[in-house]
Amino acid sequence: MDWLNYHHLLYFWMAAREGSISKAAQTLRLAQPTLSGQIKQLEDRLGQPLFAKAGRGLRLTEFGELVLDYADQIFGLGQELLRTVETGLPGRRSRLVVGVADVIPKLIIKRLLEPALAMSDQIRLIIDEAPVEELVAALATHSVDVVVADEALGSGSPVRAFNHPLGASRVAWFGDRRTAERLRRGFPRTLHGAPVLLPSEGTALRRSIDEWLAQHEVTPQVVAEVEDSALLKTLGSEGVGVFAAPTVIAQDIQERYGAVRFGDAVGIVERYFAISAERRVRNPAVLAICAAARVDVFGSDD
Repeated sequence: MDWLNYHHLLYFWMAAREGSISKAAQTLRLAQPTLSGQIKQLEDRLGQPLFAKAGRGLRLTEFGELVLDYADQIFGLGQELLRTVETGLPGRRSRLVVGVADVIPKLIIKRLLEPALAMSDQIRLIIDEAPVEELVAALATHSVDVVVADEALGSGSPVRAFNHPLGASRVAWFGDRRTAERLRRGFPRTLHGAPVLLPSEGTALRRSIDEWLAQHEVTPQVVAEVEDSALLKTLGSEGVGVFAAPTVIAQDIQERYGAVRFGDAVGIVERYFAISAERRVRNPAVLAICAAARVDVFGSDD
């Protein structure tokens, strides 16, 4: 059996966390040449460089980022073991990393992850929000367990992964109360020239909205294109412009932001998927997320 020198891994971990060899050497009370030599031995053992020079400091390579993720887990478990021994309380929980596409509304993310959050005594949930392409790539290195996305992974993806449908939601238009009342009668023609907030280009919802507006021959005044869905709703509730959002969170939008639903974008359907590296999901927490999504989250869409 091949063994990894965990002293070398510890030295790398400290250097990565401190951001420099000199600071790590000071913390570890080692001479800088000794520390550098130990990290070089780890690089030779793993077959790839872990650091690249960046001015006077250090920058992790892509491979170094991967190794650091493993090191965080390894030494995190060691610290957890010590806490368990010292307190006499069970501290071992499995780790679940959920990658969430950054275009999905935060209200939907919260509802989707509630089953996993309810299992906090069994799992430690880590949420990684990023563009879906980055998250799917992370599936291949097993640094992410499952990805929640608003589009199915296409057959041309270089990563071997599988789509698990979670559900779908219709889409409606929302705005502050005064604007909503003004635009409700005669909708959707009233959107022509009206101030509108749109999600960023390239997202599934944006493409659907653009097609829907063109179909109805409506040209609104685009006030802003907003990447963050929570900011978009905040601006909309303050009267900056109206916005489109999934109807499955309509009540949450009204309660949290005070925005009013004034018209349905008939024909637009937002679909959501869990993407995993395995054809059949086996992780109990992921299974709970999928089951609750289909019944509790999207099963009641009005």
